[in-house]
Amino acid sequence: MYNTAKKQVWYGELRTSRGNAIVIHDNQLPEASAGRIYLYNTQRKAIVEYVEDIVKPNLHELSDEQLKTAESEFGGAWKTARAEFMQKHADRINLANIKDTAPARKAKPVPQLDDEDGDSDVIDDNFEDDSDDSWDDDDFEE
Repeated sequence: MYNTAKKQVWYGELRTSRGNAIVIHDNQLPEASAGRIYLYNTQRKAIVEYVEDIVKPNLHELSDEQLKTAESEFGGAWKTARAEFMQKHADRINLANIKDTAPARKAKPVPQLDDEDGDSDVIDDNFEDDSDDSWDDDDFEE
């Protein structure tokens, strides 16, 4: 039966209706989502996330002879897949820990209009209407 408490890396057999596959579990892999487990599937040549409650009853120990064969046959591919998986996972972790390092926004200066004296604080309410709103009849054609 599946027991990873004894070893850091556990080799076993996953027995399913589709067939049997050698799988590898490593206690040093990052934790999967709640209720799930990462196993290296030697047929898929990839680390796959499985639902632990479904897969656990189907995991079986290998005999000593099978274990030696599995370690020699799949050890290299497992180490390569593990390194790639850890690198991808480390990249995700590093991206998640990046602090917002964007520079602080500078306040835009509020434009001030100067009056004739160059005083920007004084508002002059005494202004004359310089516009000529008168219409000549000649300017308008019907």
